[in-house]
Amino acid sequence: MRKRAANVDNSLDSILIHLGDFGKYQTYVFSLVCVAVVMHSMVHIAYVFTAMNLDYRCKIPQCDQEGQAEYLQPWLNHAIPFINNHPDKCSRYASSDQFNNCSSAGFDIQVLERCGSFVYNGTEETILQEYGLQCDNNLWKLTMVGTVNNIGQFFGLIISGIISDKYGRKFLLVWGMILCAVCGCAKAFMPTYEWFLTFEFLDAAFGSGSYICGFVLGAELVGPSKRVLTGTLISSCYAVGEILVALIAWLVKSWKYIVLTSYIPIFLLVSYLWLIPESVRWNLSNGRIEEAKKTLRKAAKVNGKKISEKELEFLDAVVLNQAESSESLGKSGNLVLEAVKSGTLMLRLVACCVCWITCTFLFYGLTLNSVSLVAGNNYLDFILTALVEIPAYFACNFIVNKYGRKKTLVYSYLLTGAACLAFVFIPPASRWGSLSVYLIGKFGATASFTILYIITSEMFPTNLRHSFMGTCSTFGRCGSMISPQTPLLAQFWEPLPLVSFAAMSILAGLLTLLFPETLHQKLPDTVYEAEMIGRPILPAGEPEKQQHTVERF
Repeated sequence: MRKRAANVDNSLDSILIHLGDFGKYQTYVFSLVCVAVVMHSMVHIAYVFTAMNLDYRCKIPQCDQEGQAEYLQPWLNHAIPFINNHPDKCSRYASSDQFNNCSSAGFDIQVLERCGSFVYNGTEETILQEYGLQCDNNLWKLTMVGTVNNIGQFFGLIISGIISDKYGRKFLLVWGMILCAVCGCAKAFMPTYEWFLTFEFLDAAFGSGSYICGFVLGAELVGPSKRVLTGTLISSCYAVGEILVALIAWLVKSWKYIVLTSYIPIFLLVSYLWLIPESVRWNLSNGRIEEAKKTLRKAAKVNGKKISEKELEFLDAVVLNQAESSESLGKSGNLVLEAVKSGTLMLRLVACCVCWITCTFLFYGLTLNSVSLVAGNNYLDFILTALVEIPAYFACNFIVNKYGRKKTLVYSYLLTGAACLAFVFIPPASRWGSLSVYLIGKFGATASFTILYIITSEMFPTNLRHSFMGTCSTFGRCGSMISPQTPLLAQFWEPLPLVSFAAMSILAGLLTLLFPETLHQKLPDTVYEAEMIGRPILPAGEPEKQQHTVERF
């Protein structure tokens, strides 16, 4: 049956090659999908700026002129205590009984008072002002926005998988993003922080499955030789979306305008219901053979190729193949039991889950913390942190095939860890030195994330591969939920977020040593084959376990 499934897949690939690996039709569909991915990325990461912490200080009514107050004043050290060369955000010295000006004699430095009005450094407006989230005791409410966003994605991914399988990839891409836009625009007008948080959850939940659907729709119509390239380009589109939302935030500097500017264009995606085709493989798996044929005929016409009905005949056999595939699922329970009994695979799975948690923790943590670097431009730092992802994606395509998956994954983790530790010891005055090291860390985090996807898909048995990848990805979401909270660590010790990134990187790098090298290895069909990856298989003793047709994804 696996041979037959592989033949179906190979026949579809042969048709795609005949149509042109990356012809005009594929370019058209791919370009539209890339636009959707960019939009998804923008709204996915917009909370970095809508819930961004700001520099501010207490307003001194006797000294700050109404409507003309500036953040830094020559008399400020007399009125407000300084911490690490910055005025305290929420405390001021009490006015003395002899107060008659803003000199040192006008304040009692022995008595601190909390303040209720503030002067901001710059013109940015975030939910901090909107919902009164000033001072350190409310910092957790700002960081909670990112965590709630990732929790929404976690639950959304579970539901979106079911919807995608039942109604199609295009359906989920379009309507998931439309509902995401509705909730996103609505949260700009929420009267309370709690309601804002509710719509942040819904917004993330509805849009969570769109990236995966876009990835599938964009990559599956191209020929096999171009799939790595398309995957890299779609990943790069995610970085482009991050850059665009940062540019919007830099330009408008108002959280409501950031939200509306990012979400409103998404409503244009409703046109995709007519502009792009449904997934060919989804149509085949649901018995919609004529729709799949229609898509392939259209691709042939646009690309200037001819495709005969005889070449399309193999699609009629897919429905029968689906029935056989369903019957084989009942046998997978024995394979699960066999895998659970395998100490090698269970150790590998646990290590893999930790590595996934680390990857998401590092990737999103370094992205979020880029707007809090000392003495920098928040927007430029974020843009550079996103921009460095693109060379990392392209570099991975080269290094994993030249130097192997395991070795490059270990070095990527260690590179990130070393960069984060080095950042701690670079003087804050060295603006570009510290930023360069930070970007090296983000490069390593991006590379490790990319390579981990590859090696995870190659070291587990065929019938358990998707389940085990899903398990690892689910655990990985824990890292993305925790990462928005890392700014809270800086309240205890300013370098602590970077130290935590370094520690997790080094731990994951060591755990990666438990993985086998999968470069030039056949994908395993059985538990035994998975256990023996990278080891010489004895010519005798397990003859039945060696003779399997290997299915490549």
